[in-house]
Amino acid sequence: MYYKSLLAVAITLAATQSGIAQASVAEALEDGKMLADFRLRYETNDTDGGTKAAEAITLRSRLGYESGVYNGFKVLIENEMVHAFQDEYAALTPGFDPVADPTGNEINRAQISYAKDDFAAVVGRQRIILDNARFVGNVGWRQNEQTYDAVKLDYKTGDLSLTYAYLDQVNGILFQEVDVTDHLLNVSYKVSDAVKLTGFGYFLKNDDTDAKDDTIGASINGKASSIMYSATYASQSTDNNDATYMALELGTAISAAKVFVGHEILGSDDGAYGFQTSLATKHAFNGWADKFLSKTPASGLTDTYLKAVGMFKGYKLLGMYHEFGADDGGADLGSELDLLVAKKVGKTTSVGIKSAMYSKGDTGADTDKLWIWAETKF
Repeated sequence: MYYKSLLAVAITLAATQSGIAQASVAEALEDGKMLADFRLRYETNDTDGGTKAAEAITLRSRLGYESGVYNGFKVLIENEMVHAFQDEYAALTPGFDPVADPTGNEINRAQISYAKDDFAAVVGRQRIILDNARFVGNVGWRQNEQTYDAVKLDYKTGDLSLTYAYLDQVNGILFQEVDVTDHLLNVSYKVSDAVKLTGFGYFLKNDDTDAKDDTIGASINGKASSIMYSATYASQSTDNNDATYMALELGTAISAAKVFVGHEILGSDDGAYGFQTSLATKHAFNGWADKFLSKTPASGLTDTYLKAVGMFKGYKLLGMYHEFGADDGGADLGSELDLLVAKKVGKTTSVGIKSAMYSKGDTGADTDKLWIWAETKF
C-alpha cells in the first residue's frame, strides 16, 4: 500500500461519508492556503583520514497546498526539492567527506486528514514525530526530511492522549524508500505539571530484509518547582538479540539560562548488538557530529552530557558537551562540544550558525563540522 492508494481510499471514504456537495468542496479548496519553505545552508565536514574536507551549499525548497476544512476533512500536498550550488561532498562527489544531503525531488507529503471532537486521523504520506523524536521522528535537520506512508490515528480526551500508526513505507533522508510493516503505539497521561507518564510500543519490520525489532518502554517527565526532569526505560528484542535503553536528565533555570545534565545508555547484548533507534531524529542526540548516527555500535553507547540554553538580546544560544563510551567493555568513544547561535528575523525567517567538534577516543577520527543557514517559510 503506497501513499497514492492510501489517498485514494481516504478520498473514497470522504465522499461516502459526506455525500459530497460539489459547491461545498469548492469552497473548502478556495479557503485553502499555499505552503512554502526555503532553507539555504552552507555545511562543512572535516574528518581526519584519507578524504578531503567537504563543503556543501544546498537549497531545500518545499512548495505545497493545504485545503480548508470540509466536514472535518482536509487535503495537503507538498513537493520537496534539494539543489546543490556547491557539491564538494561525498553524497555527490567521490573523494570528499560526507554530507547527508543528496540532491533530489519528491512528494514530501500527500495526505488527507480528518478531525472531529477528540479524534483525528491522517492517511497518506505524512510527517510523524512522537514525544521528543528519540524513537520516531522526521529528521528535520537534514534538507530532505524523513516522512512515512502511513495511517495515523489520534485520540485525546482531557489529559489522556493515544496515538496509533501503521507504517507501510519509510521515505528516508537520502531519498531512499524502504518497505516496512511497522506498528507504533504511544499513550500518555498528564497527571499534573510535575508528572507526565508515557508508555510506548514500536514494532518494526523491514519487508526487504525481514529484520525485526520490537521496542517497549515508558517515560516520566515534568517540572517540580525549579527542577525539570525526564527518565526513560525501554527494552528491545530482535530475532537474535536483546538490549535495553535508559536515559535520565535533570535541569534547572539559572538566571536567563536553563542548564541540564544527563546520562543516556543505548545498551549492548554482550558486545554482539547495540540498541537501535532506526526511526529517530538521531541528529538531535549523541552529538551533532553524527558519529553514531548510522548505527549504534555493537558494544552499545553511553553519553554523559551537560547542556546550557538561553536567550540573549533575541539570540538563542546553546552549548552542549558530551563524553561517549561503550556500554560493553567501557571503551572511550570520544568527546564532543556543540555550539549554536540562532535568531528569528521577522515572522517568517530565521538564521543560524552551529558547529560540532568531535575528539576521538580509543577509536574513530577527529571531526569538525560547521553549518550556516537561513530559512523562510510561510
